[in-house]
Amino acid sequence: MKYCINPYQKHRLPSIEVAIGKVRLGLNHPVLVQSMTTADTLDTEATVDECIRILDAGAALVRLTAPSKKEAEHLAIIKKALLARGYDQPLVADIHFTPNAAEIAALHIEKVRVNPGNYADKKKFEEITYTEESYQVELERIEEKFTPLVLLCKKLKRAMRIGTNHGSLSDRILSRYGDTPEGMVASAYEFIAICEKHQYDQLVISMKASNAIVMVNAYRLLTAEMLKRAKVYPLHLGVTEAGEGEDGRIKSAVGIGALLVDGIGDTIRVSLTEAPEFEVPVAQKLLELTTPKNVFPVAYQGDGLSFDPFVFSRRKTSSVSIVGGGQVPVVIADYSRRIPITEAQLFSSGYIYSKTLDKWTILDAAADFIYIGEQELSFELPGTLRVLVDLNAWKNKYSEKAGFFPLVPIDERHNVSQERAVFCLVTAELVTKAIPMLSDNDVIVLETSYDNHTQLFRWAFQQLKERKKNNPIILRVSSKEASTEGFQLDMGVRAGAILIDGLGDGLWLEGLHQSPKTIHDTSFGVLQAARLRISKTEYISCPSCGRTLFDLQETTAKIRAKTAHLRGLKIGIMGCIVNGPGEMADADYGYVGSGPGKITLYKEKTVVRKNVPTEEAVDALISLIQEHGDWIDPAL
Repeated sequence: MKYCINPYQKHRLPSIEVAIGKVRLGLNHPVLVQSMTTADTLDTEATVDECIRILDAGAALVRLTAPSKKEAEHLAIIKKALLARGYDQPLVADIHFTPNAAEIAALHIEKVRVNPGNYADKKKFEEITYTEESYQVELERIEEKFTPLVLLCKKLKRAMRIGTNHGSLSDRILSRYGDTPEGMVASAYEFIAICEKHQYDQLVISMKASNAIVMVNAYRLLTAEMLKRAKVYPLHLGVTEAGEGEDGRIKSAVGIGALLVDGIGDTIRVSLTEAPEFEVPVAQKLLELTTPKNVFPVAYQGDGLSFDPFVFSRRKTSSVSIVGGGQVPVVIADYSRRIPITEAQLFSSGYIYSKTLDKWTILDAAADFIYIGEQELSFELPGTLRVLVDLNAWKNKYSEKAGFFPLVPIDERHNVSQERAVFCLVTAELVTKAIPMLSDNDVIVLETSYDNHTQLFRWAFQQLKERKKNNPIILRVSSKEASTEGFQLDMGVRAGAILIDGLGDGLWLEGLHQSPKTIHDTSFGVLQAARLRISKTEYISCPSCGRTLFDLQETTAKIRAKTAHLRGLKIGIMGCIVNGPGEMADADYGYVGSGPGKITLYKEKTVVRKNVPTEEAVDALISLIQEHGDWIDPAL
């Protein structure tokens, strides 16, 4: 199935036009940025002030939660207050569980978002066996509940987002499709079908997940289905519960960026556990980074792809040293410009040297290779660390030393025996000329200076596949971004998008204006966001909204301070039951607001403790982790 216009040339996915008040979405209109308020919707002053901060930051529309009829009715007051202050941008009501709240909201504002997983269903994590007849009865029940909103939106010329979330799929969908991207698409189309039955098409669709791979695969399946049906609706993109800081930015860049580079997406929201106005410039930067200026045209006209765009699977490669062959992707750190190289400098790459003990300590996130160029090392490295050296230096000093490999431009490959393992620099757009020069013992270091980076890398991988070359490949990706945030987002897009395709056996990131520590942390952050190499605790943290029952930013910081050493553990931190156990679908432990001052703790999807006082809840979470044997003492 075709999931975009051309995976080798960026073309905007053509969609119908949707009117959201005065704003137009889809068709040839620019991709729009939005965010969501965190204040209680019934607090008019706080909500209006937050809306204004979001809009002043550059958002085109703002979403507000309306969990009950009371909040839905209050949207009219908020709308009036914003108009009085000169803000006429569209508002969106976020609805869960309460169909009558959606119908009230539609009377007052320009767009309503409904979640198919909980609009007409309740989630109890029950597995139910359906016959075709009993399943059809359920669909009829949903249609009865949903149709009044469809007819009302059609009459009032309101837009609607059908927002499927991976973590809140209904028990009915889970029973038939499992916890899968296919189930997400099926869930959306049950609601789309009802809209189309009534000739209502002012729809925006989303397929959000906290796992970037699931999110990308779901959107690709959706676009393939829409193209097959010849009715393409505008898409709202987002990685839900992305988290805060560096982690939230990189995960969002990997997921959203992988779609934007293919021309998929008409509006985006970056979900950060931070003040909502901080989301807007991050989203704007992602749009800038995925708008190529310096493009090398890929002339490939075939239909071949070296990856399955709908099911994540890593490319099968041969193994050279610790690269490829199904091993975790490696990280290369560049030390070629640090003169002289000292033991202390390796700290930024995850290696700590004690002069007193003459001993190395290796951190969980430690680089696998360092590149030293022409330099000479004056000390012994830890035994696990390998070294890349320019050809002349390798021949003169290191050719007989274990763990040292020559790095050569592909046109100099003939200067080293075909029997030796060599790291070959290959420019993506010249890969067809390079292939005949390759040995089976070579690791390809793939690079390009062009902006259509993803398309060129894909094309290079496809050329290798067609010629039956399965050499492992390091992705060498450079950024000129001056700010740390810009660099993190750039690398999330450039490196993350190709890793999401299952392509690449390692990362060599470069940042002209970045510190070695920033480059190192970003390398491991991108690999973790792509679920390819877990080197730290993962926090699935919602971005807060008017439903949130505690201070998410403060609580996330407290939990992170006590658990950041628990490598590989996934902890969900959710402000309310709406974003509760379902949204943190694959978390190991969950911390969920269940009422004012009360927290419910989960082990995976099972409730373990209810109504824990907020002041005791973080310590109770630590105890829960200890009880299940997942705790490690920080000192160890």
